[in-house]
Amino acid sequence: MGTAWNVYDGNKMSSGAMYGRTLAELAAKDPRIVGVTADLAKSTNIGLLGEAFPDRLFNVGIAEQNLFGVAAGLAKVGFIPFASTFAIFACLRGGEQIRTDAAYQKLPVKVIATHGGVSFGAAGSTHHCIEDFAIMRAIPNMTVVIPADAYETAIAVKQCIDVPGPFYLRVGRGMEPLLHESEEDKWCKEFKIGKAMTLKEGNDVTIIACGVPTRDAYIAGDMLEEQGVSAQVINMHTLKPIDEEAIIEAAVKTRRIVTVEEHNVIGGLGDAVASVLAQSGKRCILTKIGIPDEFGPIGKPEDLYAKYKLSSQGIMETVMEIMGKEIEEDDWSDED
Repeated sequence: MGTAWNVYDGNKMSSGAMYGRTLAELAAKDPRIVGVTADLAKSTNIGLLGEAFPDRLFNVGIAEQNLFGVAAGLAKVGFIPFASTFAIFACLRGGEQIRTDAAYQKLPVKVIATHGGVSFGAAGSTHHCIEDFAIMRAIPNMTVVIPADAYETAIAVKQCIDVPGPFYLRVGRGMEPLLHESEEDKWCKEFKIGKAMTLKEGNDVTIIACGVPTRDAYIAGDMLEEQGVSAQVINMHTLKPIDEEAIIEAAVKTRRIVTVEEHNVIGGLGDAVASVLAQSGKRCILTKIGIPDEFGPIGKPEDLYAKYKLSSQGIMETVMEIMGKEIEEDDWSDED
């Protein structure tokens, strides 16, 4: 099995659609919730809020900087604004307003960014978003969450209401395969912002993934087991604040870590994990799977996943490569 996009299953799998429905349900209970869109209500699914509550969705037109300025203003007077646009427009075109208007004032602006990573593959490099993790995790006061599928998206949207300050949630375009069977499965019940989830136990290597590739990481874990490799798989859905304890425990337990992210290998999950390891003093082999420092080509998301080894097959092959590397005993001590 691997990542596949199927239009016939799109409605039931779409993280965006789940976000829109969940937001409308929350708004029915909380009058503080409002939505702001930059003429992308349908594409980002925040339009579902507008259908339920027409007077609580504001369309500022194709003006992303204004989008986040308006959202900050609404937050300033007591509302909880959800601002939605494509991830590339949020982090780059509207980045200054997110930073200065929302984050600087610690305002509860919830940025729900869709079409993240290479999910809008056919639109080409201008619409791929492989820089947002690096940008958003560097903004003070910002919480950064990357759900693995639609069910995690719904839970994160519910939980973010109680997260103080600005919040960045990145999802794909839609039609990405589900990791979970329902919002009631054991992993979803354990979902908590800031706390990683162990999807599979293992002793030889740890795969730490976030976002859509998490499903492929889980499948790769099964494939590795068939090859005699015991792989631990961790869903690091929260990039900031990152679960440092889970990372350090993985380093001590398996001494080999592979990070998997739909993002530039610079500044994202891999670098966040590396920073934790460097400060901890724990030594291990670390390999980062992601988009190399280049602009990606036009293509179907599944083809781009295969190109950059984000597929289950690519993850398995990368893990097998590092399994052949020796760890010098002098470089490790149980007392470290």
